[in-house]
Amino acid sequence: MAPAELEAALLEHPSVADAAVVGITLHNEEWPRAYVVLKEGLQGRVTEQDIQSWIKPRVAKHKWLAGGVAFVDEVPKSASGKILRKVMREWAKKDVPNLEKRIKARL
Repeated sequence: MAPAELEAALLEHPSVADAAVVGITLHNEEWPRAYVVLKEGLQGRVTEQDIQSWIKPRVAKHKWLAGGVAFVDEVPKSASGKILRKVMREWAKKDVPNLEKRIKARL
């Protein structure tokens, strides 16, 4: 998985202000999971399905966001602007139990 490629594609979406991607392990396989910041005033108007449908024709099938999309207020970054993937991986670990129940049928 190439997080930078997925992030670049997500940033092209007209509703996305910022985005970051990490791998999430579901059912013993790693899948990309996106954490997305929507532009001002679009919270609640753009759905996880909207983002997933938009990204599918732009990336290879194994890069589809099978790990889901989570909307966040901000992507955690260091003072220099580097994405803090360690923080996001912790978020992803907390999301696993709910996602495995919900995503089981799709995988």
